[in-house]
Amino acid sequence: MHTQSKETQRQLTPDLAFQLLKEGNARFINNLKSHRNLLQQVNETKEGQFPFATILSCMDSRTSAELIFDQGLGDIFSIRIAGNVLNEDILGSMEYATQLVGTKIVLVLGHTRCGAIMGACDQVELGYLTGLLNKIKPAIASEKATTQNRTSQNLSFVSNVTEMNVHLTLERIRTESPIISALETRGVIKVVGGIYDVETGLVQFFEK
Repeated sequence: MHTQSKETQRQLTPDLAFQLLKEGNARFINNLKSHRNLLQQVNETKEGQFPFATILSCMDSRTSAELIFDQGLGDIFSIRIAGNVLNEDILGSMEYATQLVGTKIVLVLGHTRCGAIMGACDQVELGYLTGLLNKIKPAIASEKATTQNRTSQNLSFVSNVTEMNVHLTLERIRTESPIISALETRGVIKVVGGIYDVETGLVQFFEK
């Protein structure tokens, strides 16, 4: 598998970048990992990087984007934080990745059985974690389907909140970053969401 170069990155369209992620996840769930010489990729990326995707995902130890999308060194910008929440620093990182470095797709990736989502559903408060979990509360408030047992014990409720959290994050990216919104409007990038299933390894994508 080749290392992304300035030329290969330039030739990719947002749709082709999306396809690379889909194909990578298909290889992952079928245990068909691409052959890569990682030490060679270290050498090939020492002068610069030309990743094709920017992925905001959870810090959960089971959700490494490079692994679940079968990518190598220099392929993706991986932004990881509990609950795949958004803040100004993350938006700035996304703007850097898209406008300055040239990634072709921004993916917001939630996952099943997310501890941060569960903690927010149970109104956990613990030091600085309290502020982080507060960023998930809009998704909880937007979940109207569940009227009883709105806690982490209700896995259907947790699943609904997880999806809502991704959708609201996508909305915030488009609303709060004129740079990313303009790039998407012009067709320079795609902005998509998805949910990773920790039981199967499959990513379910949400397309606009």
